[in-house]
Amino acid sequence: MPPRNYVSPARSAAAAETRDRVIEAAARTLREGESIARFSLDTVAKAAGVTRLTVYNQFGSRRGLLEAVFDDIARQGGLQGLGDAMAMPDPYAALDRVVEIFCAFWNRDPAVGRLHEAMATDPEFAQALIERNERRRKLVRVIVERIAAKTASRRARQDAVDLIFALTSHAMFAMLSRGRSAGEVCRLVQSACRAAADPLSR
Repeated sequence: MPPRNYVSPARSAAAAETRDRVIEAAARTLREGESIARFSLDTVAKAAGVTRLTVYNQFGSRRGLLEAVFDDIARQGGLQGLGDAMAMPDPYAALDRVVEIFCAFWNRDPAVGRLHEAMATDPEFAQALIERNERRRKLVRVIVERIAAKTASRRARQDAVDLIFALTSHAMFAMLSRGRSAGEVCRLVQSACRAAADPLSR
């Protein structure tokens, strides 16, 4: 009879607490303006008060740690509200709400900006972030299909999806935020997204 694997609940709880502490330290490092080029397992281990080996065992690589930070920020950033937004019966109201959720998310935590900056120096992480962003494109596509009349061409639908996807990106939010409040940016993006979708309903 093979030996049973046994994991102590106390050990599991301690590992989870350490993981959370490392993620929090990594996010704090990004928020405090640490150069993304200097962001490393060593830097985060020091900030979290653990060894580099501990960080490596938890996340495997710099990319793994960056992904964990992004996922944690997403959990805390209100993205869970997207399900309710997509269930709204009016597709234009759903579009407005999706824009509002993403604007609030992009604005909530400065670490999000640093994570997007990491795309320039870490191709593997860039690919992981691109894959996450593609989930937003899928949401946009569903809304566009709900708005589009049967006569709307496939090309027109795709153009609207691509345009709204770009308008709801972090890069667009960051660019429009210069000299505008988050609320002003949100209203501007909502208006632009509606303008992109409107021709499809005619």
